[in-house]
Amino acid sequence: MAYQTILQEYMLIPPVTRAYTTACVVTTLAVAPYLPWVLLGFSVLLGNAISVDLVGMAIGHIYFFMEDVLPRQNGGQRLLKTPKFLQKLFDPAPEPEYVPLPEVDNMRPGGYDWRRRPEDEEEEPR
Repeated sequence: MAYQTILQEYMLIPPVTRAYTTACVVTTLAVAPYLPWVLLGFSVLLGNAISVDLVGMAIGHIYFFMEDVLPRQNGGQRLLKTPKFLQKLFDPAPEPEYVPLPEVDNMRPGGYDWRRRPEDEEEEPR
């Protein structure tokens, strides 16, 4: 298999799987919002149960509404909150001895202040 090109590997995939995979990739790249409907169509074409696809679309819409739409409305609130044990597990621990650098007025990133000052002009020979 190592000597075969990607095209040759692609052509070894069974035709139905190849068509399904190609449709999924193209649909995802071109029109991602319609992907659930395309997958539902493929389920119908292949004779699979569409109930799983419909339940997935319903749950996706409910999640989107509760996470993005509801909190932005007047008086809206976030109903879905990450449990504390997951936050403790995945959030980085705070650095206990961290001391921020002192603020230096008028200092540019790079460390050298390139502005001309009147006292600098007096020292330069003309």
